[in-house]
Amino acid sequence: MNNRFSEEEMEDTHNQNEPTTQEVPAQNGGLRTMPFIIVNESFERVASLGLMPNMILYLINGYHMDSATGTSILGLWSSLSNFLSILGAFISDSYLGRFRVIILGSTFSLVGMTMLWLTAMIPQAKPAPCNSSQSSCRTSTFGQLALLLSSLIFISIGAGCIRPCSIAFGADQLVKKDSPEKNERVLESYFNWYYASIGLSSIIALTVIVYIQDHLGWQVGFGIPAALMLLSALCFLVGSSLYVKVKAHKSLLTGLAQVFVAAFKNRHLSPPIENSDGYHCKDSYLVAPSEKLRFLNKACIIRNPEEDFNYDGSVSNPWELCTIDQVEELKALVRILPIWSTGIMIYVTLNQSSFTVLQANSMDRHITSKFQIPAGSFTLFTVLSVTIWVALYDQVVIPIVGKYTGQARGINPTLRMGIGLVISCLAMALAAIVESIRRKTAIQEGFADHPKSIINMSAMWLIPQFALTGLAEGFNAVGQIEFYFSQLPKSMSSLAMAIFTLGTAFAGLLGSLIITIVNNVTKNGENVSWLSTNLNKGHYDYYYGLLTFLSLLNFVYFLVCCRVYGPCEHVGAQVSNESDELKGLLSESSKFPSTSSA
Repeated sequence: MNNRFSEEEMEDTHNQNEPTTQEVPAQNGGLRTMPFIIVNESFERVASLGLMPNMILYLINGYHMDSATGTSILGLWSSLSNFLSILGAFISDSYLGRFRVIILGSTFSLVGMTMLWLTAMIPQAKPAPCNSSQSSCRTSTFGQLALLLSSLIFISIGAGCIRPCSIAFGADQLVKKDSPEKNERVLESYFNWYYASIGLSSIIALTVIVYIQDHLGWQVGFGIPAALMLLSALCFLVGSSLYVKVKAHKSLLTGLAQVFVAAFKNRHLSPPIENSDGYHCKDSYLVAPSEKLRFLNKACIIRNPEEDFNYDGSVSNPWELCTIDQVEELKALVRILPIWSTGIMIYVTLNQSSFTVLQANSMDRHITSKFQIPAGSFTLFTVLSVTIWVALYDQVVIPIVGKYTGQARGINPTLRMGIGLVISCLAMALAAIVESIRRKTAIQEGFADHPKSIINMSAMWLIPQFALTGLAEGFNAVGQIEFYFSQLPKSMSSLAMAIFTLGTAFAGLLGSLIITIVNNVTKNGENVSWLSTNLNKGHYDYYYGLLTFLSLLNFVYFLVCCRVYGPCEHVGAQVSNESDELKGLLSESSKFPSTSSA
């Protein structure tokens, strides 16, 4: 449930330009379908994003979980959503098509949100409230936890189906083969409206929905997202007869898997040396595989021309013989994996919103004497920070820096990624300092045993660290996306977003693992865990300090990976049979923040 604007939404957009058969008449599609698609995505965003910020408070107060367990569950929930986005894109690409997958996702999301709402509506669905002494809190039963976790899983399945398909499905409605000169202009307008709706939806989710949960309770706070999800599904279904529904076809992931299998089957053969030893497409400029990762070259060895090809010239078994283009595509993917892995740790640092909610909840959040910011709404400052920075970079920084560097995009992607990693270290260091001051203030005011008491310290002290995390994401996330697009062949453009999404998914797993280890190690014996639910007795400042140290190690690892990788030569477009429309379409995705820190 993490990525707010998400990045994985672009995951299989490459399919829209490939020659495919449509399930509906050609006159369908067009701008008249946009309201149904954009409203569907907007309602789904408000519904799903409105659940995440305050969930840690629901798990602690409603299910009597400690903060470490609750945060680990939310981290796994986030990871599951991102992993399933990869699966959702694959299923829509290879089997069901985008329309059916969006319908499937809307159904799962609606069921999941309804189940979560029922946990708040039915008293027996969660443990009885603790008494005033806090000494007899009942733990959750297996059935109660099963209902809760099932609701989260259903919501993740829904998000995994909707997110990677929605934006590409909208583009399917606008791309017309009979007027390619108009496609770029129409798509640009579509992306502007689409991303504007996402931004507005995120702001509403992080303010209005969170405010309702704080002031009207969980029953209303969970009921409204469920109702919005129902409206989302209905809006999408209403336009069903108007949509262009592109049929599924073979996925690029399948082609990459074929290279591994073919190389393994041919492992006893010598790698091709002569140009005639390797199989290549007639319209490809690649006639011989490169010397890098030579073991993969065995996948394109022609062993027996009479058996390896059909009468029409096609390959008889693509799991035994692959093209040189396929081999080089896989090599490009394998080569970027070390640098890709450096992006995991930064998203661990960005995904600390559950702990910051607990901190903000214990601080003075008043702006005026009668209005205070909900604790779960502070993530909005990260959204604003990354949005403002990306806009400034695109409109102001790039033109200025480009004059001195001679690069069209200002500074190269790896430098942007490195700057983001450094800023994330500073953000965690600042978080440790602020928490140390907050904890010291709470103890001095006699609240060591009262974690729910409001201390005399403004929660606005948390804003700088949120702003820094947004700035770090603005540098690193967009730098990652540009790096993948520039270093992967153009035919693999869709995988650039899939790889990015996969990194955020692993970040959730790593973050949960770190929390589990820290919690178990630091509460050894009679010691109080650093991540105690009573944050005045715990040491969240030490935890943030640990993340700062791990982030510094990750930055050193990033420098090593960049040195081994060498200069970043632009290769995106070397292996491609797609139309040039995709370039403009994908460039729009890099202008908008990924912001997965919610």
